[in-house]
Amino acid sequence: MKVIICGAGRVGYGIAERLSEEGNDVSVIDNQPSLIAAITETLDVSGIVGHGAHPEVLAKAGADQADMLIAVTLFDEINMVACQVAHSLFNVPTKIARIRSQNYLAPEYSDLFSRENLPIDVTISPEVEVGKMVLRRISFPGATDVVRFADDRIVMVAIECMEDCPVVETPLKQLSELFPDLNATVTGIYSNGKLSVPSSSDQLHSGDLAYVVCDKGHVRRTLALFGHEEQEAARIVIAGGGNIGYFVAKAIEDYQPKTRLKIIESDRERAVAIADKLRNTVVLHGSALDQKMLMQADIQDADLIVSLTNNDQINILGSVMARRLGCKQNLVLINDPAYEDFTKTLGIDAHINPRAVTISGILQHVRKGRIRSVYAVQKGAAEVIEAEALETSPLVGKPLRDIELPPGIRIGAVYRDQTVIRPDGNTKIKAKDRVVLFAAAGAVRHVEQLFRVSIQYF
Repeated sequence: MKVIICGAGRVGYGIAERLSEEGNDVSVIDNQPSLIAAITETLDVSGIVGHGAHPEVLAKAGADQADMLIAVTLFDEINMVACQVAHSLFNVPTKIARIRSQNYLAPEYSDLFSRENLPIDVTISPEVEVGKMVLRRISFPGATDVVRFADDRIVMVAIECMEDCPVVETPLKQLSELFPDLNATVTGIYSNGKLSVPSSSDQLHSGDLAYVVCDKGHVRRTLALFGHEEQEAARIVIAGGGNIGYFVAKAIEDYQPKTRLKIIESDRERAVAIADKLRNTVVLHGSALDQKMLMQADIQDADLIVSLTNNDQINILGSVMARRLGCKQNLVLINDPAYEDFTKTLGIDAHINPRAVTISGILQHVRKGRIRSVYAVQKGAAEVIEAEALETSPLVGKPLRDIELPPGIRIGAVYRDQTVIRPDGNTKIKAKDRVVLFAAAGAVRHVEQLFRVSIQYF
């Protein structure tokens, strides 16, 4: 597939890295020569220095032969115009744009991104997606990652196995025997720096991170089974009142009105603006690195601090300071993946990488086959995928025990007629079932083949 990426920043680099590794023909456009030099030196991609919305630059990148254009520059308007030019002059079939300003995404302007107006097939809003991720983490304390699939009926949770976890040192096949009414399946294990897709004979060990796919109604019981019975936060402090912080606070006010919420925002004008918009949230003007400000926010009594500023150092240090002052837990936004490897040693309970969230949102539109949703884990080492089974799929009609799945794939749940089914050897997948599975990076192409729209697979 020929893909053009406008923007060589962190998101653009991450997408180019993933797509080039999978053998796609990738061209990257950016007006900063240093970024193009860096991406072409480290990845197998073509680089073009120039403005991503200019026709001559897109032509140089091969837009007349492109299957997809992904515009992820820092400027919404450039992304939108790049899609328009790609459509009008080069007839690029699929156009994806990152749109950060919520003004463009307001419901009353829903017709803006249509073929007749601005022909953008998919809009990605990092702030909204990250905000939703934060809310999911808050809803399920104890999980280090939470993603929903199948109309929010299936949830993938990443759970650290504690020392007192009752399921450690037990073969996975025995878990279904010990807990027959628990609709949950361990699909991936991250242990000692390595991610694996387990077999039924594998075991979990203390300190492992388990990726569990389960029925939404069974998440809390699953967390408890892994030794996590943390209570949902009743007192929350948000560091950073930008787009993400405001989105999270507004959602908490709307859906969890009993939660006591405070925001610390360093920009006075912004603090005043969000204070006018929020009904029950206390907004404080100051720095999250100021101990007196944290104490003014009653951090010693808080259940959770969520650090959502644009500065990784402030997010990390402020959260560590909050923990030492008595806050029970912290959740940190981290943009630079270099910081992720030592967050735990610093006392960070959980973190979110907005780049990973954005890339996952784009990947579902890159994947071939009837793929409905994709979420990348452990820096792309594996993906959790929701796909729809077709009549032509080799998965349909036979018991799973009689199907030899390619290595690196484990089915976590099947969604049929608004019911979540925990798969076992007797399960038969039917056409139109939605299957949620865990796939190692090297097995993703096999997943695409299993759920291809065409009968060409045979």
